[in-house]
Amino acid sequence: MATVTPAWTYTLQLPHDPRAPGIARSTLRAVLRTHGMTRLTDTAELLASELVTNAHLHSTGPYALRLRATDPGRLRLGVWDSNPDIPAPFEGALGGPPEDGAEGGRGLHLVQLCADSWGAYPIATGLPGQGGKLLWVECVLS
Repeated sequence: MATVTPAWTYTLQLPHDPRAPGIARSTLRAVLRTHGMTRLTDTAELLASELVTNAHLHSTGPYALRLRATDPGRLRLGVWDSNPDIPAPFEGALGGPPEDGAEGGRGLHLVQLCADSWGAYPIATGLPGQGGKLLWVECVLS
């Protein structure tokens, strides 16, 4: 009889602090180690770092990292922040790399190249300071 790994979810609330991406990476490594998904660590750490750093750079309030496994070997990372603007790479199809000399856009382009799937959606709750957006990515053990 095969062992079925139960689904799990962790949410890490992060303050608007330049140390938050490092804390997110450390937490991610611990969660993946605990659940036997260490083969995803390098890719998942890059993805989480880029999304959390994006939240830090483009919002003024707190943000959150959510880690979720619903199937064996599949990890979904989501990052919520209070800025409602969805960045261009997440609005549609895979875009090309940033133009030479561009000051931004490389991190989210890397996310598209490394993630197995990605997306975004706006969040509107009607409560002040509770809206924003969620950027998500998935990576899968192959």
